[in-house]
This record gives sequence, C-alpha cells and structure tokens, in this order.
Amino acid sequence: GGLGDVLGGLPPAMAANGHRVMTISPRYDQYKDAWDTEVSIEVKVGDKTETVRFFHCYKRGVDRVFVDHPLFLEKVWGKAASKIYGPITGEDYKDNQLRFSLLCQAALEAPRVLNLNSSKYFSGPYGEEVVFIANDWHTALLPCYLKAIYKPEGIYNTAKVAFCIHNIAYQGRFAFADFSLLNLPDEFKSSFDFIDGYDKPVKGRKINWMKAGILESDKVLTVSPYYAKELVSSVDKGVELDKFIRKVGIRGIVNGMDVQEWNPLTDKYTNVKYDATTVTDAKPLLKEALQAEVGLPVDRNIPVIGFIGRLEE
Repeated sequence: GGLGDVLGGLPPAMAANGHRVMTISPRYDQYKDAWDTEVSIEVKVGDKTETVRFFHCYKRGVDRVFVDHPLFLEKVWGKAASKIYGPITGEDYKDNQLRFSLLCQAALEAPRVLNLNSSKYFSGPYGEEVVFIANDWHTALLPCYLKAIYKPEGIYNTAKVAFCIHNIAYQGRFAFADFSLLNLPDEFKSSFDFIDGYDKPVKGRKINWMKAGILESDKVLTVSPYYAKELVSSVDKGVELDKFIRKVGIRGIVNGMDVQEWNPLTDKYTNVKYDATTVTDAKPLLKEALQAEVGLPVDRNIPVIGFIGRLEE
C-alpha cells in the first residue's frame, strides 16, 4: 500500500539529493538481489536473546537492508500463506510485539555494524550521525530504545527520530501487562499507557505503541498537510490519539511519487505510451481500451472516474 510506495520511492529521491540513505525492513522473503552480509548481532527480545543477520542490496543509490530472523521468514513462507502482520486481516500474530521489537533494535544497530561500500560516494559504516525515520506503529519502539539504551551510553548523541504516521487507524494496542515484553525502563510506561475507548476486542487499559512513538520522537510527520489537519481535528479522525498529536505537533509533507515507476512513457501495463506532448491523443485510446476490458460502453466522450480509497469495515 501507501507505506510500500513511500519506501520504494522516497529513499532514491533522498539519495539523489546527496544523502546517504538506508532502509531497514524485515526479510519476509528471499529477495532476489539481497545477499547475506554475514554480519549478525544479538538482541534481547522478551525474555530471550535472539541472533539476527543482515541481508543487503544496493539499488538506485539506496542501501536496502533486510533483517533476517525466523520470526519474519517462517510466517510468510509457511504457515501464514503470505500474510505479513497476522493470520487473517485485522488480527495480530501473537508474537507481533516481539517481532517488531526485534526490528526496532536491529534498525538501531545496522548503521553502526554494517560496513557498506556499494556506493561510489560513501564507504564504511554509517556511524552515529543519523536521522531515523520510523514508519507507523511497528517502528514506534525505536525512539524508546534509542533513549533507554544508547543515549545513556553516549551513543547516537546527535541522532534524531522522525515518526511518520501513514495510517492512524493501526496503533499497536496490546494488553497493559505486555509492557514487560518490551524490556524498557518503567519511566517509559506512561508513554505507552492508554485507555481504549472501543469495545473490540477488550475495552480499557492498554499499551499503545503509536502513542509512545508520537511522544518519544523528535518530530511527528504524516503523509499530507490535509491528513495532518484531519488527525488533530477530532477524537474520531485521530482515533483517540488526537490529543497527544496536538500536544507535540505534527507536520504533513505530501507523499510524492516515483517518476521512474509511474511513467506513462515506459509503463508496461498500457499499450499506448505517452508524454506531456501526446497525452491528449493517447488518453482517449487508453480509455476505450479500459472500457472494453471491464465491460463498460466503449465511448471516448463518457467520463471514467477511478476511485482509490480505503476498503475496510
């Protein structure tokens, strides 16, 4: 969805502006260009110590890093038939908190431990002078671990975290007792503490990962100026987080588009290619082809309106 689109297109645009850019995501599959760096680290997840490895590829100026651990790979390959976040839509895997705790910790280690030399402009580890962009609730522990584990040791002193909300409806709400799974000091408890006003599945006291991400990050962003206004406009639109977002402030930066991927001159899905000079000739032909394909009356003078929006309950 939108998050995938942003992670596909934004990093190459940032790299083109001269930044050194790394993305870090779970290794849900055997991505064909990503190779084992043979770098592994140990992280504490729940009451166990887990070993994770990093896979890497370099594309369009971006270091694409994948966190390898059975918690990610086994879900998608075998039992789950390729659901990423849960067995069925709207339901979390029982170990989601452990999975994304592991991702956040691995993301904090990657800039320090990976010796990456694919780029002709940069070499070696990224080091500590970095900005982390944490996307949605799954990455909300990152600013917490940064403050709890690294800064007290004098590591990442100047590092900052921008927390970007793509979809306010998914917040990572879990049982209040689960705070202990996260291995964070008690002073973070208040950032997670949340009274859930909805009946499903359990009303009452919870932990809320996104609330913590909002409160513990240096800056809160979202995907358009309009969505930023919407999120602070009411309890409904902010899905009970509106008051915390108002407290810290939010900035909307409109999602851009990847002009390499969305290019009507090279689009493999259309049989007539066009650019700005030929668009008026090409679009009526494409409209007729679409009408024919989906069984509408074929008439280039009838408006065809496409709607792309959220389909859920």
